[in-house]
Amino acid sequence: MAITSAGVGSNLPIDSLISQLMQSEALPLTALAKKEASYQAKVSAFGSLSSALGTFQTALAALKNPSTFRTLTASSSDTSILSAAASGKAAAGSYNINVTKLAQAQSIASAGQASTTASIGAGGTTTLTFQLGTITGGTLTDGIYSGGASFAQSGEQATGTVTINNNNNSLQGIRDAINAANLGVTATIVNDGSDNPNHLVLTSTKTGATSSMKISVSGDAAIENLLAYDPAGTQNLKQNTVAQSAALTINGIAVSSPSNSINDALEGISLSLSKVGTSNLTVSRSSSALETGVTGFVKAYNDLNQTLKNLTTFNGVGKANGELLGDSTVQSIQAELRRTLSTTIDGLKGDYVTLGQIGVSFQKDGALALDTSKLQTAISKNPDGVGALFAEMGSTTDSLVDFVGSTKNTKAGSYALNITQIATQANMTGDLDLSAGSTVIAPNTSITMTIDGIATEVALAAGSYTAAQLAALLQSSINGTSKFVTEGVSVSASITADGFLNIQSKRYGSASNISMNAAGTGTGIAELFGSVSSGTAGVDVAGTINGVAATGSGQTLTGAIGSPTEGIKLNILGGVLGARGDVNFTNGYANRLDTFLSSVLGSTGLISGRTDGLNRSIKDIGTTRDAFNAKLVGIEARYRAQFTALDIAIGKMSSTSSFLTQQLAQIANLSKQ
Repeated sequence: MAITSAGVGSNLPIDSLISQLMQSEALPLTALAKKEASYQAKVSAFGSLSSALGTFQTALAALKNPSTFRTLTASSSDTSILSAAASGKAAAGSYNINVTKLAQAQSIASAGQASTTASIGAGGTTTLTFQLGTITGGTLTDGIYSGGASFAQSGEQATGTVTINNNNNSLQGIRDAINAANLGVTATIVNDGSDNPNHLVLTSTKTGATSSMKISVSGDAAIENLLAYDPAGTQNLKQNTVAQSAALTINGIAVSSPSNSINDALEGISLSLSKVGTSNLTVSRSSSALETGVTGFVKAYNDLNQTLKNLTTFNGVGKANGELLGDSTVQSIQAELRRTLSTTIDGLKGDYVTLGQIGVSFQKDGALALDTSKLQTAISKNPDGVGALFAEMGSTTDSLVDFVGSTKNTKAGSYALNITQIATQANMTGDLDLSAGSTVIAPNTSITMTIDGIATEVALAAGSYTAAQLAALLQSSINGTSKFVTEGVSVSASITADGFLNIQSKRYGSASNISMNAAGTGTGIAELFGSVSSGTAGVDVAGTINGVAATGSGQTLTGAIGSPTEGIKLNILGGVLGARGDVNFTNGYANRLDTFLSSVLGSTGLISGRTDGLNRSIKDIGTTRDAFNAKLVGIEARYRAQFTALDIAIGKMSSTSSFLTQQLAQIANLSKQ
């Protein structure tokens, strides 16, 4: 009999009976749903906790940075004359600055040409050699030097060549070739509106007295007549603007700079000059960033503390309590936060080694209170001491030792530094005395050089050079060679007291080396260095930190792995061998808390572990529920089968009863007849 006819034979409420029975059978699902809801609420609560911890960690970022505690402001009394910015290395004070000259770049212009596209000369190969340096002596009249002017190549400026041929021997072509060469000179064409209006204008890309041009032309006579320029000789271009360095005095001390942006006159202070005049510069320490940082830290911690209270609150039995009440993970996080903030910072010396000493203290409810008056007094008295409470700070007692950085494995403490080897630079010194006369560099001279492991050809401009001029030429030629520029290779060149040419790499350490092969063309290296063709390689710094051998690379000394000083990086800038004072390192509250929070919030941290476990439990409940629902389907089917059978049986009994009743009635009627 079909289930839809249940109860027809017996008149029993079978569907209602089965429904009530199934409600009883399904009671375990209610318990599973409650447990699932509890787990989901905990996952959500851990999400809220994770967000609150992340917000607190973000608030620690400024306090982790030592520069927050070393903020200085530089104020100019006349910002139209100069502006300034101060770094943490600056010293507070007042400076009277008188600007008498602004730095400017040299600009020279050719004679006017009728066309910018017409060919100049016969179209043969012509080489333009650009040198940058200083013009001294002589008299400047209407843009032309006379009366003994001289040009000295600057070793700090690049030297290079530009090739002109029948593909680019127009005014436009020459302009584009010069600009493409990137030699420290910018070319433009200016039209003055005359019959021959087009002038090629060349301007140094750098300002300063050492940025004047000398242009040598080898090849076509027409191009030579247009562009050859030697302040001490032929000048086929006219100077419109003189190369000039900035000149100023700072508290009466004369200062010269090739640029109007001056970063090395006052330690830690950058000056930007705008016009001639006098301005007073005041440099003072700013406490606002430090006070703001500490205030923000207290607020962020209190916000986190309130979140923790809400998640763990107990309102009474049978009432709504915090979802994470009694959770061991939360208790562990709370305990570690309070322990960290209550612990004295190791390695600190001075007045401030705890938060309470700067006005930050715990209250009964676990929140932090801030005594702003006490904090301001502490900042005013010793801002670096307040900063050391929060930031990761390193310092050295030797002025020639710079603390560069550390890692999470570096332990706080004071460590003795001992240097056994000072880093050196590779250098090569010739054995040919160049002081007696001039050295002639033949046209198309190039020398193959290997510096710091990089090999390439270096072109030298033709000409006759004194020993000093030759050193400047070689330095500028090497430093201007494109491959060396790309690889960050540079040198300095000079003449020794014996008249020998010396080249020194700017790089320190065992990776620093210099060698030179025979000239590719032109003048040979024997005419420059004599019999010498290779130099002495540099060596790395060596020494110990806290008695343990450290790793040297160039001038950088790094603490040994596995030691308390692991990760400490020091730059040893020179000095003597032996004991070099102490290296002090402290790991402040902000850094400690940041490290702890990273471990809590990381992919393998405490919160991730707990939420992963809860999500697995939720998934298991889903699996159990699906299996139980499948089981209930079978139970319901069994009940229906049983009640259907009962319904049929009762129906048959009812039919039999009716039949018997009818038969008995008929018998009774027969007996009456």
